[in-house]
Amino acid sequence: MIDLRPVGYVIGLMVAMLGVTMLAPLVADIVDRNGHWPVFLESALFTILTGGLVAIACQSGNQPGLTLQQTFVLTTGVWFILPIFAALPFVIGATEARFVDAFFEAMSGLTTTGSTVLSGLETLPRGLLLWRGIMQWLGGIGIIVVAMVFLPELRVGGMQIFRSEGFDTMGKILPRATQISAQISSIYIFLTFACVVVYLILGMSFFDALVHAFTTVSTGGFSNYDASFGTFSGATEYAATVFMILAALPFVRYVQMVNGASKPLFVDPQVRGFLIAICVIVIPAAIFLTTVFPKHPEESLRQALFNITSIMSGTGYASADYMTWGAPLIATFFFVGLIGGCAGSTACSVKIFRYQLLFAAVRVQIQKIHAPNGVFTPKYSGRPVTEDVLNSVMVFFVFFVVSLGLLTVFLGMTGLDFLTSASGAAAALANIGPGLGDIIGPSGNFSSLNDTAKWLLAFGMLVGRLELLAVFVIFTPQFWRA
Repeated sequence: MIDLRPVGYVIGLMVAMLGVTMLAPLVADIVDRNGHWPVFLESALFTILTGGLVAIACQSGNQPGLTLQQTFVLTTGVWFILPIFAALPFVIGATEARFVDAFFEAMSGLTTTGSTVLSGLETLPRGLLLWRGIMQWLGGIGIIVVAMVFLPELRVGGMQIFRSEGFDTMGKILPRATQISAQISSIYIFLTFACVVVYLILGMSFFDALVHAFTTVSTGGFSNYDASFGTFSGATEYAATVFMILAALPFVRYVQMVNGASKPLFVDPQVRGFLIAICVIVIPAAIFLTTVFPKHPEESLRQALFNITSIMSGTGYASADYMTWGAPLIATFFFVGLIGGCAGSTACSVKIFRYQLLFAAVRVQIQKIHAPNGVFTPKYSGRPVTEDVLNSVMVFFVFFVVSLGLLTVFLGMTGLDFLTSASGAAAALANIGPGLGDIIGPSGNFSSLNDTAKWLLAFGMLVGRLELLAVFVIFTPQFWRA
C-alpha cells in the first residue's frame, strides 16, 4: 500500500501557497475600488486554511524523498487539485460561473493551455483578469520544474535523455527539485520583467503589460480582451513573438549561459530544430498570404510569424482570424500545433526533440536496409541514444495518437462536428488554446460546448500537460500493486 502522507503534505503546502498568491488580485481590486476584493479574500482564506490543515495532518509522513509511486501520484495530484481551488474566484466572483466552467478555466490556466469559456473580458474586474494571468505564470514555472525533475526520473516519453542535462546532481527527487527550481526561477522572473518593460515601451498600459507578460512568458495565451492579441498590432506582435520563442527554448540552457557557458544554447539540436521549423513554416505562409490575399508583405509576414509561433509554442494568442486564410493555412495551423517547443521550456505539445529522435531512428532503419550487416546507432546531439529512450519516445507517439483519436471520438459523441471535435482534442492534448472552426476557433471560445465536452477537454489538458503516461500509469492495477 502506498503511503500517501508525503504526497498529501506536499500538495497541502502547494495549495496553501496558491492561496497566498490570491492576495495579489485582492490588492488589485482594492486599488481599483471595484468592490470585488472580498471574493479573493474568501478564496484565499479557504485555500490557505485547507492546504495548511492537509499539510499538518500529513506532516507525520513527511520524508526527505519520494518513492517512484509517490512521485507519480504527486505529479498528477498537484495538477488536478490546484485547479479545484484556483476555480473558486470564478464561482463566487463576478462571473458566477458554474463549477464545470470555473474548473475548465482554472485547468486551462494552470496547464497554460489558454482555452477559455469567458467572454466580455474587458468588463471583468481587474483582479479576476490578473488572477488568470497569475495562474498561467505559476503553471509555466511549474511545468519547467516537472519537465526537468520529475519526468526524467519517471522515464516518461523519452525525457530520461535529459536526466542529467545541466544538473548532474545526487540525492532524492524533492531536494533536486528545490535546487533546480531555485536556479530557473530567477531566469523566469527576469524574462517576465523584461517582457513587461518592452510591452510598456510599445504602448501597453501597465496592467495590460503585466498580465500579457505573465501569459506570454508562460506560453499560456490568456488575454484581457475577447479579441486576444488582435487588440494590439505592429511592433507589439514582433515583441511578443520574440518572448514566445525565448520561453519555448530549454531554460537549462539559460542557466548554463548565466554560469558562463553559452555554447550549449547554440549547439542544442532542439533549439536549432525549433527555429528552423518556424522559418520553414512562416516564410511560405507569408508568401501565400501576400499572393492570395490583398495584404501588404510586411503585414503578411508579421501575422504569419506571430500566429504560427503562438500556435507552435502552445501560447494560443491570435492577432487575426486565421480561419479566413484558406484551407491550406488552416490545415497548417492544425499540424503546427502538434509540433511544440523544446523540452524543459514552458512550451507544450509533442516537443521538437521527439520528432528528431523519431527521424534518427527512421534514418538508422533505412541504413540497415541498405547495409544489413552494418552497425548503425541513432544519435542525438552527438551521443548514442539508448533503446530505452527510443522505446519511450515511440510509446509516447502511440499514446498521443490513440489519445487524440479517442478524445476526438468522445467529443463527437457529445454532438460536436468533426472539425470542432478534432481541433478541440488537439488543442487540449497539445495545450494549444484555440481550436479551429466557428465555435472554438480564434474568433470564438469554448463557452457554448456542453458540460460533457468541457470535462473531457479539461481531462485532456491535464493528460497532455503531464506527457500522457505520467497520468495514465496511475490508472493501471499494476501500479497500485507494485
